[in-house]
Amino acid sequence: MTLPFDDKLHEECGVFGVFGHPEAPALTALGLHALQHRGQEAAGIVAFDGIQFHSERHVGLVGDVFGKHGHTEKLKGHNAIGHVRYSTTGGSVSRNVQPMFADLTGGGLALAHNGNLTNARALRRDLVREGAIFQSTSDTEAIIHLAARSHYELIVERLIDALKRVEGAYSLVALTSKKLIGVRDPLGVRPLVLGRLEDSFILASETCALDIIGAEFVRDVEPGEMVVITKEGIETLRPFPPKPRRFCIFEYVYFARPDSVVEGKNVYEVRKRIGIELAREAPAAADIIVPVPDSGVPAALGYAQESGIPFDLGIIRNHYVGRTFIEPSDRIRHLGVKLKHNPNREMLEGKRVVLVDDSIVRGTTSKKIVEMVRDAGATEVHFRIASPPTTNSCFYGVDTPNKEDLLAHKLDLAGMRDFIRADSLAFVSMNGLYRAVNRVNRIPGAPQFCDACFSGDYPIEPADASDARRQLSLLVEVM
Repeated sequence: MTLPFDDKLHEECGVFGVFGHPEAPALTALGLHALQHRGQEAAGIVAFDGIQFHSERHVGLVGDVFGKHGHTEKLKGHNAIGHVRYSTTGGSVSRNVQPMFADLTGGGLALAHNGNLTNARALRRDLVREGAIFQSTSDTEAIIHLAARSHYELIVERLIDALKRVEGAYSLVALTSKKLIGVRDPLGVRPLVLGRLEDSFILASETCALDIIGAEFVRDVEPGEMVVITKEGIETLRPFPPKPRRFCIFEYVYFARPDSVVEGKNVYEVRKRIGIELAREAPAAADIIVPVPDSGVPAALGYAQESGIPFDLGIIRNHYVGRTFIEPSDRIRHLGVKLKHNPNREMLEGKRVVLVDDSIVRGTTSKKIVEMVRDAGATEVHFRIASPPTTNSCFYGVDTPNKEDLLAHKLDLAGMRDFIRADSLAFVSMNGLYRAVNRVNRIPGAPQFCDACFSGDYPIEPADASDARRQLSLLVEVM
C-alpha cells in the first residue's frame, strides 16, 4: 500500500558479497544496510561455512531482518552474498527474496542479481515446457534453471552458458563452495564494484557499501566482465562479445547514494554540476533556492552557486515515515505529502522561491509540494528539475509507472506547468545532463549512457515488451 507522496522511480536492487573473512555474514549485513536505498522491501543473505550453505531471506528492512530479529547470528562462514530488493520482476512475497539457492551437479549455487531480464517471460515459458518447476516469480530463478540445465561440467561454465541466453541489464553476485563470482552485463547498465578488506575481497553495487566496513575500493567490474574470486586470488573472464558502454545515467540523477563513486565519478559532485547546468539553462528571478529533500539538495546547491541566489532549507523532511504508514483514507491521502515534508514558513513567506527536485514522475507529489509552498506564503514558485522529462518506461530493473501515467508522456511543458500550478517549470536539457555527468554533449545515434527513460532509445530491445504494462512482471503466470 503506497501513499501518494511515494511518487519516485524506485531502483531495483542492491547486491553485496564477501570472500575470505571470518565475519562475512555480519559484514554482508552492514553492506546491505549501506545499500538500503536501492531496495526496501526485502533482504537476504546466503553464507557458506566450509561444509554447507546457510540462508536467511525475509521481507522487511535490513535493520529489522538482520538486526533486532537476530537472523545474522544463524549465519556462519567466511564467504557470503546478500541482496536488498525492491520488486521489479515478481512480487515482494517471501518466495521472491534473494539470494536464491539451488543444488546443481557440481555443487551448490547461490545467486543474487540487480537489474531485469528483458526476455524473462520467454525463457520461463521455454523452461516450463522442458519440465522446469519454478518456486518463485522472480526472473533471477530463470538464470538458475538455465545453469542447472547446462551441459557444461564446472559451475562457472554453467553460469556463463546461462548468461549467454539471457537478455537485459544485470549485475550479479554468485557463491559456490569455493568461489565468489561477480558479473556485469555486456553494456554495463547496472553498477558493480570490487573492493578489498585486508586479505578478503568484496563485491558491491556501490562504493558506499565498501566504506561502511572499512574496505578499500579496487576498481569497477567492467561491462561484460566476470570476476572469479578463490583462495588463489582473482581470475578475470570475458565471456561476452564487447559492446559500447551504456551505463544508466539515472544512477547519477537519483538512484546511487550521493557519497558513492560511480564509474569514477563522485555522485554528489555530479548532482551539483547538474544544478549548475540547470541554472545556466533556466534562470529565474527569485529570492531563495529551496531543494525538495533529500534528493534535490545537491542540485539545488549547484543552482544556488551558479545563480548567486541564497540556498535555504525551506522544506523539512520527516525521515521516520515509511512507504506504508496507515490506511490511507481520503483525509490522509490529502495530507500525504505533509507526512513526509513540512514547509519552513519563516524561510518561504513573502519570497519568490525556486524549488529544485531530481525528477517528475506522475506529478502528483510535485503538485502538492507547490501548493504547500504557496500556502506557506511564497509569492512565486518556480520549479526546476535536475533531469530531462521522464517520458518512457524503464525495462532494465527500475520500477517505472506505466508509460501512460508519466506526466511528461501525457503533457507538454506548458501542460505540466499548469498541472503542478507553478509559475514556471524547466528541466535540464539532455545535453546539459550529459555535460554534467560526462563533460561532453550526448552523441546522437551513439549515446554514451542508457537514457531510455528520457529519450526512448532502448539499448536492449525488450523482448517481453508486449506486456510492458506490467513492467515484465511474472506475478500473473503466463504459460
